[in-house]
Amino acid sequence: GASGSDALVATMHGQVVKVNVKPGDAVTRGDTLVVLEAMKMEMRLTAPHDGVVKAVHCREGEVVERGKVLIEI
Repeated sequence: GASGSDALVATMHGQVVKVNVKPGDAVTRGDTLVVLEAMKMEMRLTAPHDGVVKAVHCREGEVVERGKVLIEI
C-alpha cells in the first residue's frame, strides 16, 4: 500500500538520463520517476503505487549497475 516502502532498482547497467523527482515529492502510480538509457534504448522506471519519495540515490549522467537502488518511495 501507499504506506509501504518500495525501492526502484536499475534493471540493467546503464546511464541515468533523467531524474523527475526529489525527496518529499508526491507520486502517483505509473508516474515516470527515472529514465535510464541502456544499449541505445530508454527505459522508464515508474512508481509502483501512490506515495512520497523518501530518497533519490542517483543523478543525471551517472552510470549505474544492475540492481542499484535508484529511488525509495
